[in-house]
Amino acid sequence: MFARYRQNRSAGASVALGLILLVAGAAIMLLNAKLYAAMKIAIEGAIAIGGASALSTTLGVITLGKNLSDFRSWWRKRRAPAPAPTSADIDTAKDILAGLVTQQWRDETALRSLCDPEPMPLPWRSTEHRELTDHPEIIAKGTVAFPGLQVHIAGMVRNFRALRCRRLVILGDPGTGKTTLAVQLVLELLRTRQPEEPVPVMLSAARWDDRVHPRLQDWLAESLALDYPALRAENLGPGTPETLVRRGEVLPVIDGLDELPAGARADILAALNRTMCETDQLILTCRTEQFAESVEQMGDVLTASAVIESQPMSAAAAADYLQACLPPVPRPVWPRVLEALRTGALPALSQVASTSMGLWLVRATYIAPRVDPAPLLELGRGSAVELHDHLCDQLIPALVNARPPADGPAQPFRPQHAWKPEQVDRWLTYLSRQLSLSQAHDVAWWYLAGYMSSLPVRMGVATAIGIGIGIAFTVMTGQPAAGVSAGLPSAIVIMVLLGPWFTEPPGHVDFHFRGRLTELLPVLRDVLIVGALGALVGGLTGFLLAMDAGLTVGMEAGLKAAKEIALVSAVWSGVLGLIGWAERPTITATARSPRSTWQADRTLTVIRIVGGLVVGSVAGGIWLYTNTNSSVAIITGLLLGLLLGIMVGRHHAWLAYKLTVPRLATKGRLPLRAMAFFDDAHRLGLLRTEGPYYQFRHIELQQHLANGQHLASEKKQRSVH
Repeated sequence: MFARYRQNRSAGASVALGLILLVAGAAIMLLNAKLYAAMKIAIEGAIAIGGASALSTTLGVITLGKNLSDFRSWWRKRRAPAPAPTSADIDTAKDILAGLVTQQWRDETALRSLCDPEPMPLPWRSTEHRELTDHPEIIAKGTVAFPGLQVHIAGMVRNFRALRCRRLVILGDPGTGKTTLAVQLVLELLRTRQPEEPVPVMLSAARWDDRVHPRLQDWLAESLALDYPALRAENLGPGTPETLVRRGEVLPVIDGLDELPAGARADILAALNRTMCETDQLILTCRTEQFAESVEQMGDVLTASAVIESQPMSAAAAADYLQACLPPVPRPVWPRVLEALRTGALPALSQVASTSMGLWLVRATYIAPRVDPAPLLELGRGSAVELHDHLCDQLIPALVNARPPADGPAQPFRPQHAWKPEQVDRWLTYLSRQLSLSQAHDVAWWYLAGYMSSLPVRMGVATAIGIGIGIAFTVMTGQPAAGVSAGLPSAIVIMVLLGPWFTEPPGHVDFHFRGRLTELLPVLRDVLIVGALGALVGGLTGFLLAMDAGLTVGMEAGLKAAKEIALVSAVWSGVLGLIGWAERPTITATARSPRSTWQADRTLTVIRIVGGLVVGSVAGGIWLYTNTNSSVAIITGLLLGLLLGIMVGRHHAWLAYKLTVPRLATKGRLPLRAMAFFDDAHRLGLLRTEGPYYQFRHIELQQHLANGQHLASEKKQRSVH
């Protein structure tokens, strides 16, 4: 319902904008006639100079005609039911989805070194907090599963499949490996999946707004369409993500419920209980304290869900794991560190290494870069908080220095560019603080446009284009009034139209004709409608312009203006229709990574601009054929083509990005090559990707940077030295 309301409002606003542009263009043409009459310029000369005003009028005709057609199409289709995919389509879609999810999380597993040289010895067992779990007989037949401390992942999957409803909640303190276990479960479930079983898909709980999507199924379907747009392929049929979810063919693995506010967590749990049927499966991760608060606030548990909790890793198990990660002949200090860890002589290190996050920090900051581990002997005897902050401080320099840029072809775990550790630290700190301010968890390249006010850049761009158009028409006509009448409305229109750019999602272009030829029929219809509207408006305007010279001259001027505006409007309507036919939003694109969505939107922008220039030249030729001044015709056509080529369409995220990033780079908040930096931060293991989004790989690091703790630690270290 909310989406329909937004579409209705957008369609009505588009029609209103077209009317405003049309009235403005006609008024400017009438104003031109009065100005040139006062200067004793002949009617024929005024009509020739009127090419400047034709820019505004034609723009209004095209916008009004096209948006009236879009509004009509939306009104007719808003209640039309969509055909459902066939069973064969669903089986194919499940296989495609399983392959995409497997590829995604295999890459992430390698990047995180989760299985190098072996999985971390993470201990898990069923929770002892009876108030957090449902009745045992509802969860599983016989005894509740997961009784062991260190169950192998294959055994854990067997226990999961033995549950009555196959619902599992993974609890633990920060950094205890909840997400790591969820990833391992997803991969093992995919590896052993039977055709009739659902496909596990891992999603961030922070992306679920139950106010927008009260039902799990609605949010899950939208997330599938966004993160795995290959499901929208033509050969699968329409509505494939929705059908997969409705038929229970997707197992949602919802990660990080604790990242939501307290009230939202309870609402999500209530929504799960309200919308899941008996056969719906689920895996959910959350911190223990936050889950307990949410259960108490909701007044109920998550129905039929087994609940397991992480257990502290023993110092001996942590030491054995670190030793397995070391080379056969390590630095001389390492045996002392490991022995002190086993005997309990390093209580702070034992506490930090008891979690998967802490163990990974030790490995990333001291083992991977092969640096002297002597500080662990000193800090390991002190405070665990100070040791954890020290490891977070060392993480970015360690990862940057340990993985120099690749010299040859791109490698998945080495950056493409050289960055200084202090630069990476400063830029990630800015991002973490922006996420903290907005209470968001996703970093998207098109979100950058919202990090700064768009008003200065909109005013600057509109003013520059308006001045350029004004100068061009002043030079062409020799009349400053013509330049003002063309430049001023152009600047105002551009100022208005630039506004939505900074909130628009990315799109892509799709020229596949198979199965879409019938969609081209509305394009032909629009050409006829807009051409007729252009002839009507042009005829009336030309007639009014020449009435002072007599009825005959007025009729001739009206016919001439009708022919010009009708031809140009019809040609441009065809181009706009083709662009609208080929333009697709990100959720229906074949790309699923941040970089590919960025490239797709850039390609769409280039195609629009090139198409605009080509058809602008055609429009100039039409005006030239109707005896308009040659320079006026050509330049007006090119300006109109360039302007509309940039402004038309529903996706300008790449242009907004290009207008925003230089301003961020000037202030030192992000590099000028922001996308290259995001990609390299992902390769370094600092960011992760989820569909077209980036996220901090570890929420603890994001919070550490956002709170400025690393700056205080650096000052303390400098004062000591």
